[in-house]
Amino acid sequence: MPRRIARWLLVAAMTATVLTFAVAPSNAVDKDCADFSTQKQAQDFYLAHDPDNDPHRLDSDGDRIVCESLPCPCSNDTTPSVSTGATTLRQHGRVVHIVDGDTVDVRLASNGVKKRVRLLGIDTPEKYGPTVECGAYRATDSLVAMAPIGTRVVLVSDPTQALKDRYDRLLRYVVRSRDAVDLNRRQISKGMARVYVYNNDPFKRVGIYRTARDNARAANRGLWATCW
Repeated sequence: MPRRIARWLLVAAMTATVLTFAVAPSNAVDKDCADFSTQKQAQDFYLAHDPDNDPHRLDSDGDRIVCESLPCPCSNDTTPSVSTGATTLRQHGRVVHIVDGDTVDVRLASNGVKKRVRLLGIDTPEKYGPTVECGAYRATDSLVAMAPIGTRVVLVSDPTQALKDRYDRLLRYVVRSRDAVDLNRRQISKGMARVYVYNNDPFKRVGIYRTARDNARAANRGLWATCW
């Protein structure tokens, strides 16, 4: 084989090898939580890379929230972002009072104003009114244990839902700042709340909330064992 042709073949082979590495997909290298500096960064990556199949195995407990041990900024979004014309509002604050199992008072960090917040997507037994419903005080105590006075939280709106209810309460996912725990879903997981869909208009997290409810009910957990 002439030397010129041999040299050309060698250059072509090397070029093909370089191109193969250049076009390799970004997710070819397995990621783990140590590859991210914040929980939000990990969550955004997870949602952008086939969360239903989780090829990087970031979601170890199957709740669609990844790398919860990482520092904030944090994200509790569980569905890939889509353009809906609406925005998600995030407000930081501290818990100042637990009203009942699904309602809290939060003082906003931005302006010091106290707001009453209805935990979106859940419903717990009523403790006020002519009759105290079964489990009302247990549900309240459960929320107190998870978010005692002074707990830092992030109030997250849902673009598919109203910002306030008819009682002027903020409708929010209440996320504990230190570990990104969704307190709404945690109440359901503990068997202290049921899923609540207002006016047949499902909220974004209804799927994972219903899964949490089904698991709690199957395990006869919390109020499923005593009240429902």
